[in-house]
Amino acid sequence: MEARSPELKTELSHRLRRIEGQVRGVQRMVDEDRDCPEILQQMTAIRSATHQASLLLARAYAARCLDERTMGDRAEALDTLIATLSKLE
Repeated sequence: MEARSPELKTELSHRLRRIEGQVRGVQRMVDEDRDCPEILQQMTAIRSATHQASLLLARAYAARCLDERTMGDRAEALDTLIATLSKLE
C-alpha cells in the first residue's frame, strides 16, 4: 500500500481504532456471559465496519491503480483490481 493520501490514512486509522474498540467490547460481553443476540448484534456491526473500511481502501486503491497506469497497463491493472476486490466478500 504505497502512496496513500494523508486523509485516507487518517480516516482508515480512525475506523480501525473504532473497530478495535468494538472488538474489545464484544470480548467483555463474552466474559460477562451476555446474551447471544446482543453479542451477535455487535459482531454484525463489526463486520459492517470492517467491510466499510475495506471499501474505503479499495476505492482509493482503484483510483490510484487506474490513474497511474498507461492505457497498455490498464487491462492488467483492471484484472489485478478485480481479483483484489473479489476477496472483499
